[in-house]
Amino acid sequence: MNETPSRSLPLDGIRVVEFSHMVMGPTCGMVMADLGAEVIKIEPPGGDKTRRMSGVGLGFFRSFNRNKKSVVLDLRKPEGLASARALIAQSDVLVENFRPGLMEGMGLGHEALAVDHPQLVYVSLKGFLPGPYENRLALDEVVQMMAGLSYMTGPEGRPTRAGASVNDIMGGMFGAIGAMAALWERQRTGRGQQVQSGLFENCSFLVGSHLQQYLMSGEAPRPMPSRSSPWSVYDVFTLADGQLFIAAVSDKNWRLLCEVLERPDLLADPALATNEQRVAVRPQLLQRLGEILRTHHQAELSAKLEAAGLPYAPIARPDQLATDPHLVQSGALVPIQAEDGRATQTMLLPFTLGGRRPGVQRPLPRVGEHTEEVLARLIA
Repeated sequence: MNETPSRSLPLDGIRVVEFSHMVMGPTCGMVMADLGAEVIKIEPPGGDKTRRMSGVGLGFFRSFNRNKKSVVLDLRKPEGLASARALIAQSDVLVENFRPGLMEGMGLGHEALAVDHPQLVYVSLKGFLPGPYENRLALDEVVQMMAGLSYMTGPEGRPTRAGASVNDIMGGMFGAIGAMAALWERQRTGRGQQVQSGLFENCSFLVGSHLQQYLMSGEAPRPMPSRSSPWSVYDVFTLADGQLFIAAVSDKNWRLLCEVLERPDLLADPALATNEQRVAVRPQLLQRLGEILRTHHQAELSAKLEAAGLPYAPIARPDQLATDPHLVQSGALVPIQAEDGRATQTMLLPFTLGGRRPGVQRPLPRVGEHTEEVLARLIA
């Protein structure tokens, strides 16, 4: 894919300088880049280390760095630091997600920059917001353990991290939301401000409903695999040729499910007439349904559930999303030219503006691809 001129987007004319690595900072910058901002990613000599990661980190760079320009600066050298300062002076937003104190140690902290650049919106993405933990280092998995998400995800006694970098990604999104709010306020006041987003606070927000459950009931919530469900049918069932998640969250859903399964005996059972009654005998009900569903085949049953308007889902793997018809046909998954020149695909932001999704405006940048262009503009 060649670079194409961007259509009018909400953040056209906004310049962001991004000092980041891994996921949280790059996500924040990518959201603003997708929305039209010129995002200049500062990379060290050799490039962001996520370009070379393996395993679950293999897709980090390509997933969170589209629509950006790459500038290589050695911030350990005076000339690199001077170029960074000159670039910041011409920018609207600074994004950083380095360990506490690193930016301050280079003279690039918020307080130091605000003296000469009061209009700058400074986004700091950390493990923790100011408080007793603020100088601790954090990772997505660390805060998932601390905030109870891993406890809620795994079975009793086996805390399990969520299967994606949910806090890094959402923490970056909240940073972008804060940045856009600060830019809007700057329209009125003429002044920028510091925006802070924390992984721990993000994860605590994610489990907030479980905390509220405890505050209202006085009982600690149980992990999701052993939770007390408010719905009688809300589970994964083993079929003759695979597995399917099926939900019946209302009495109407229950009636439809009995019709799909051609089991009028279940519908006629007075002990199963209401959701409350079904919840009271949920283990026995699920066992009965499990025995019935073992004889059904996934494709045929899925078609019937779809026609009935019942919630259901196959148990998909992430790799299967590459050919998911809805993602492909709706434009959620689109081609992009990778930093090595090869074609790949990328998942766009999950919303539309005026009926269109903010998309790909430029290929993924090679290491330092835009260094000469951006630094020449500083001199000019």
